[in-house]
Amino acid sequence: MYQENIIDMLMQKMIRFNQNDPQRIDHLIKVHSFAQMIGRMEQLYGHSQFLTECAALVHDIGIRPAEEKYGMSNGRLQEQEGPFYARKMLGELGFEEADINRICYLVGHHHTYVDIDGIDYQILVEADFLVNFYEDNLGKNIIETTLQKIFQTESGKTLCRLCYFGH
Repeated sequence: MYQENIIDMLMQKMIRFNQNDPQRIDHLIKVHSFAQMIGRMEQLYGHSQFLTECAALVHDIGIRPAEEKYGMSNGRLQEQEGPFYARKMLGELGFEEADINRICYLVGHHHTYVDIDGIDYQILVEADFLVNFYEDNLGKNIIETTLQKIFQTESGKTLCRLCYFGH
């Protein structure tokens, strides 16, 4: 099966997982779109691009389970609860074990900004920040500090500057 078809099927499963929650669905689509764009701008093709996009789609899969279990869904709880649900969903789609492990690692670390160990991880973090800056209505100072401390790809930096600083 073509990777694009698998990505489409995963997006459909995530929409169903988040049914009746258009805000969360909108978030995962935007994070996926930025991750896809940054990956392409960074010339990340093939399997690495595929894994990055899949991780972007499922990165917040732990929110709903954390809310149901704990009544809240901070970053730590998302990282704690997410891999179990991601593993189940990816397994249902026939993902290879090594790919499931990497995607689940990314889901379980997407709010951890130290020891970022791969371009897929870096792109996921940057894409999520690009969307969260807007959705959380964060001020320019916070965005600038995050840009300086967290962003590493030239593409992510460029997109951040264009979206939030106009240059």
